[in-house]
Amino acid sequence: MFLMMVARLYDPMQISLQNFAAVISCGVQCERLDEVLSTPLQTGREEMHNEGYDIVFDHVGFQYDDSAEVLKDVSFTAKQGQVTALIGPSGGGKTTISRLAARFWDVEEGRITLGGEDISKIDPETLLMNYSIVFQDVTLFNNSVMENIRIGKSGATDEEVMEAARLAECEEFVKLLPHQYDTCIGENGSELSGGERQRISIARAFLKDAPVILLDEATASLDAENETAVQEALSRLIRNKTVLIIAHRMRTIANADHIVVLKDGVVAEQGSPEFLGGYDSIYSRMVKQQLRSQNWKMA
Repeated sequence: MFLMMVARLYDPMQISLQNFAAVISCGVQCERLDEVLSTPLQTGREEMHNEGYDIVFDHVGFQYDDSAEVLKDVSFTAKQGQVTALIGPSGGGKTTISRLAARFWDVEEGRITLGGEDISKIDPETLLMNYSIVFQDVTLFNNSVMENIRIGKSGATDEEVMEAARLAECEEFVKLLPHQYDTCIGENGSELSGGERQRISIARAFLKDAPVILLDEATASLDAENETAVQEALSRLIRNKTVLIIAHRMRTIANADHIVVLKDGVVAEQGSPEFLGGYDSIYSRMVKQQLRSQNWKMA
């Protein structure tokens, strides 16, 4: 009788233990899903009446959840027709500023305006129609090169897509692919290198041709030769537009009109490259440090 009962109970218990890990993992997934569903929906007007495309940060403060304050009393203006560069030590809040400018989150103190309009009162979909964004982390889809670039502008013709790819220096590697623009690049561009993935993201920005451009380490994965070519292409793209660029390499921001130096979540200094380079500033020390590292060689 005992052996019969054990035989009957063994299989159900074995199946339960096998599924125990799955039950535990479901709890984690449910918590994450609940976090997404409980996030307040951003709303706002579906029409904009902005005058120009100047981005103004007016005494902005921000923090993630219950963590320490990331930005404290940040104020600066990114003017239309100029390149505004955000630099400073890692963790200073540069990427957070670019996300806030696109209203990925709403600020807790102060306000951000685009052409005089408070972006917290504008519908996110309407607002993002005015932005071309190239972030360091590129998101690609398991589709062709052509369709991945076309995401930048719905309904774009093949000729428009290929012109954007040419401006972003994509032609060089696309010609080497088995089916060129019709080649499937795998999940998140797994068939491409980091630099190739980033150039596709830049091609999207060329295709969209929006009045505001956000660049977060847009050329970080490019070699020196391709970086020079892409920077020349970007110089054509940014004419008469509002450009906010984040970079650690001083070479990338050499021709910026206005530089904002962030340190520990505050604006430590700001001004033109000539002004900041004229005294012992954080900017001038960063330039000297990078020049010293470029001249480094093994003994």
